[in-house]
Amino acid sequence: MSAGAALAVALCVLAGLAGAVQVAVMGELGTRVGIASAVAFSGVVTVVLAVAGLLVLTRGLGGLVDVVREPVWLWTGGALSVFIIVTMTVAGPRIGVAATIGIVIAGNLVMAAVVDRFGLFGLDRIPLTPPRVLGLALLAAGAALSLHRG
Repeated sequence: MSAGAALAVALCVLAGLAGAVQVAVMGELGTRVGIASAVAFSGVVTVVLAVAGLLVLTRGLGGLVDVVREPVWLWTGGALSVFIIVTMTVAGPRIGVAATIGIVIAGNLVMAAVVDRFGLFGLDRIPLTPPRVLGLALLAAGAALSLHRG
């Protein structure tokens, strides 16, 4: 495995850990101050940290001008992030952190398999092989089972 791939795997593991913490924290914040306020504040924190990161890494805001020149459909990542944060804020306290993450990950993998299979968004096509289908089915079963509380 290359150093770049190892870094990518490590970041994915850390993001997975962070996602579970995010569900718990956002659920509690949403319960205390309301879902809209919690999500809006999360967005403010995200913008501040993202702009600070841009300034540190590139020493300017020129990258934002570059983004504005790209097709609008490429901007959907931000809107999707808000939807994901709203979902985690609403679902966590109602169905639990494990069920929320399990269902979100199952949905992630199903959509990822579709993106891979058809090479959507300009990505390489990756076939949907029997082992991949089995993995998706097992993950879906695990997500469904995570809804059981007793």
